Amino acid sequence: QVQLVEYGGGLVQAGGSLRLSCTASGRTLSNYAMGWFRQAPGKEREFVAAISTGGGSTNYADSVKGRFTISRDNAKNTMYLQMNSLKPEDTAVYYCAADRVYSSRTVVISGRQYEYWGQGTQVTASS
Repeated sequence: QVQLVEYGGGLVQAGGSLRLSCTASGRTLSNYAMGWFRQAPGKEREFVAAISTGGGSTNYADSVKGRFTISRDNAKNTMYLQMNSLKPEDTAVYYCAADRVYSSRTVVISGRQYEYWGQGTQVTASS
């Protein structure tokens, strides 16, 4: 019902910036909580950031707090992740996710809760 596609990954030097985008088709995202997750080789998928349906509430993993900013533009059916001051440990495949919710305040941080996932985009921060 919801198809998600990530854009914006790439190779950058440590300390650089990237902006990831996640665009949805099939349904409007106005009633979906959304989030970003990442998975590095040999590691489990981990939570990065999440945002409520209208963007009024957000949550971040401690490892990215102060460096990454999640946002969304429901008119464009798109979610963003602005990544600044990238570190080598940020290197991973980044996935966007969406979950239908019934409260505008809901922020979903558990990957197990999300129903829809994108295919992922590679982010590499080199020393």
